[in-house]
Amino acid sequence: MITRKEEKDPKKRILSACVKMFIERGFKKTTMLDIIKEADVSAGTFQNIFKTKDGVLAELLESMFNNQFDLAYKIANKTTSLPFIYGIETAIQLSITELNENIREVYIEAYTQPYLSEILYQKTSTELFKIFKKYNPTWQESDFYEAEIGTSGMMRSFMLKPCDKYFTLNKKIERFLSMSFDVYHLGKEEQGIIISYITSLDLISISNNVMKKLFSTLEMTFDFKFSNENENN
Repeated sequence: MITRKEEKDPKKRILSACVKMFIERGFKKTTMLDIIKEADVSAGTFQNIFKTKDGVLAELLESMFNNQFDLAYKIANKTTSLPFIYGIETAIQLSITELNENIREVYIEAYTQPYLSEILYQKTSTELFKIFKKYNPTWQESDFYEAEIGTSGMMRSFMLKPCDKYFTLNKKIERFLSMSFDVYHLGKEEQGIIISYITSLDLISISNNVMKKLFSTLEMTFDFKFSNENENN
């Protein structure tokens, strides 16, 4: 438990408690009673600051997405192709959800809840405008926003379906990228180059490293320590 003596700011106590429990237990299994007890706050204090668990999840998602984009740029450091970076970041998202069911749940919740999905639409559409504007010269930011509503729906569906021996991770990534690249009018030849390269990577190892860095970043950002069991997953 994070006590008032250890951390006077109730918002920080709530964030630390929630992020730790969302990743270790799962978003749905973490109850309001769990949060209030772990953060050492009253129900009224929690509701005055965040109102619901979704409010806390929004801050967690900010850290998760920023971390992924940063690492995608590093992995693609030999290319200046923005669609290439989009492809790598997307592949990392899909791969991580196959490695950790609680993170899968966090992502799916983000793509499902109206408040959270609206944050994603706005944040992602701004990036999409930068990445795909040259392929869609007549599109405005609103067009990318509307397209993101559709592609995020695809992402949610792909994340919701776990991989199996028929629908492998590489097939999932290849299918999603080809569909989303079509939406943004990326040429088939360029699509093929990007998808072939990405599916040739050891995405499980890369995503494991991304997840470890993510956990480390979350610990530093929200000032807590994951259990050893979670760190080893």
